Amino acid sequence: MRNVSVLGCGWLGMSLSISLLDEGYSVKGSTTSEEKLELLEMNNIAPYIVDISSFEEFDDFLHTDILIIAITSKDVDGFENLISQIKNSPVQKVIFISSTSVYGRINKVMTEEDAVLKTPLTEIENLFRENTFFETTIIRFAGLFGDVRQPYNWFKNGRKIPQPKGFVNMIHKEDCIEIIHEIIAQDCWNETFNACSNHHPTRREFYTINKVSNGFDIPEFEDNEVYEWKIISSKKVQEVLDYTFIHDNLLDI
Repeated sequence: MRNVSVLGCGWLGMSLSISLLDEGYSVKGSTTSEEKLELLEMNNIAPYIVDISSFEEFDDFLHTDILIIAITSKDVDGFENLISQIKNSPVQKVIFISSTSVYGRINKVMTEEDAVLKTPLTEIENLFRENTFFETTIIRFAGLFGDVRQPYNWFKNGRKIPQPKGFVNMIHKEDCIEIIHEIIAQDCWNETFNACSNHHPTRREFYTINKVSNGFDIPEFEDNEVYEWKIISSKKVQEVLDYTFIHDNLLDI
């Protein structure tokens, strides 16, 4: 199980692919942009153009042991076609990158056992969960940050930040990558995991400190009459994988 294909070499997928190469995996990577093929090749990632909405065949890209899906597409039909191709490929294991946006803000701590919203993303999750041809682990990442993606760059141009009394649910790219590595290394399949820092400061506290400490003005916040929040629990991923977060204090970033 040393051959991996990463569907979607964007902000997360590119760094993940490089980290897998460093661990001795053979890596194929996909993009929808012709211009990015050279960048993949420069990083020793076998480059492919894959657009699941095109309904083309991706036989060579899917000639692998493990498929990691890191695209933001919510094209249910495209994913149904992709799954039908995976069924007829050598792929044995799939990691599907999902999001904690599947949970509503219902003012409680959310675990993997809680009900999710009815959205295209949850429909796609179920397509993978219900198949019997390969094993899938679903990771629901919280708000992603790291490298060029920094919270102090969000809510620009005087845009007010909503729900100041709500709580921050975020995860650093390094933790995303390490959790994926642990799932593969520990052969942990047919699971659904939340993945989020254990630290949940209020949105007012977090964005004020993050912006001011990086040279921005104190941000403005909406005065919401309706108080809506959720806190994402990562207890399961920590217990099952014995995982310790690298970046677990969001105010230390």
